[in-house]
Order: sequence, then structure tokens, then C-alpha cells
Amino acid sequence: MTTQTDTPRDPESRGMRLTSALLSLTVVSGLIDAVSYLGLGHVFTANMTGNVVVLGFAAAGAPGFSVSHTLTSLCCFLAGAVAGGRIAVRFGKGSRRAWARGTFAAEAVLMAACAAAAFAAPDATATAYTLIAVTAFAMGLRNATVRKLGVADLTTTVLTMTLTGLAADSRLGGSAGHHSPRRTASVFAMLAGALLGAWLVLHHGLGIPLLIAALVAAVLAVSVSGRE
Repeated sequence: MTTQTDTPRDPESRGMRLTSALLSLTVVSGLIDAVSYLGLGHVFTANMTGNVVVLGFAAAGAPGFSVSHTLTSLCCFLAGAVAGGRIAVRFGKGSRRAWARGTFAAEAVLMAACAAAAFAAPDATATAYTLIAVTAFAMGLRNATVRKLGVADLTTTVLTMTLTGLAADSRLGGSAGHHSPRRTASVFAMLAGALLGAWLVLHHGLGIPLLIAALVAAVLAVSVSGRE
């Protein structure tokens, strides 16, 4: 009579794959940029490429743009990225699962605080600066983490190189035309988030999209695994 012994399961494999989690966060980025650009004075808090361009517009005196809003976003994003980098140095060699969950939990808390501020005092000047600062910090923290995790073709906040890769690696671009589901899914995830975020901002204000962003990050914080 033979006995079977159960092989221990790798804790890193339990839960949602990082690929799916990062696609979900790409949707959140679309929500956040809809909130910031449409609701906070034409400033980006997730897309810093756009933000640098916006800073140039504002500095030139183009109407509808604010130097102070844009600088607040840039500085807080960089502060978040510094924090994310230090966390990566300290915890990056350990469990990817625990590291990712901790970062996503921090993002959930920050987004929840923003949602609370948006519901409590949506029209206050202090609320606008708070939302810009906190969402930008959260996006910097997340970007630093995603960069260190190194999941191919998923940055969660920018699509320039993703679109370049889709076009350059296609048959029209002279390559073999390998399919890239991640790149394609990333583009549609950002588009979906921006579409949903814009509709919510225009019809329901800033609080609901921020609350959705917090809930998505919270779900990922308890469900993501360390596998791709």
C-alpha cells in the first residue's frame, strides 16, 4: 500500500496573477487621470508625460492650466516614486506577493482618503490640492513598484511605448507580427478606465470614481499573487 504525501503549495502562486492585477490598475489609472484632468483643472496625476507638457502650457500662460497644480502633481509623484524605490530596496528581494499587496493596500488607503475628501468638501480649494497631491503620490508609489516588479508590457500609466511596440512589431512594421495580448489589453484597459472615469466625473462628481479606484486597489491588495 502506497501513501501519497501532499506537496506544499508555493504561497507566491496563490491568488490573482500579477498580469491581471496590473491590467486592473491600468483601468484605475484611466479613472484617476479623468478625475484630475477633468475635475481638478487640467492636470494629470498618473500620466507624467502629459503633465510635463501641461506644465509647459501653463508656464506659457495658456488658459485653463495651472502651474501650481501641475508642479504639485509632479513633486508629489516624484516623492511617491522615491518612497516606492526605498520600499523596493528593503522588501524587493523577499516575497513578491507580500510586497505587491502592501503597495496596493497603501494605494487603496490613499484613494479612500481622496474619496472621503471629495465627498466631504468637493468645491474647496484645499480639496483640489489634496486630491492632486495624494493621487499623484499614490501613482508615484505604484509606478516605482510596477517598474521594479518588471512585468513586461504593463506599466499601468503610460501607453506611448506600448502603442509603439504594437505598431513597430506588426507585419506593417516589417516584423513577424507576433500577437501581444498584454499590450492590446493594456490599451483597452486604459481606454475603459478613462471612459468610465469621464462619465462619472461629468455626471456624478469626483467622489465615486475615486471610491471605485480605492475598492479596486483594496481587492488587489488581498488577492494578488506573486506570479505573472
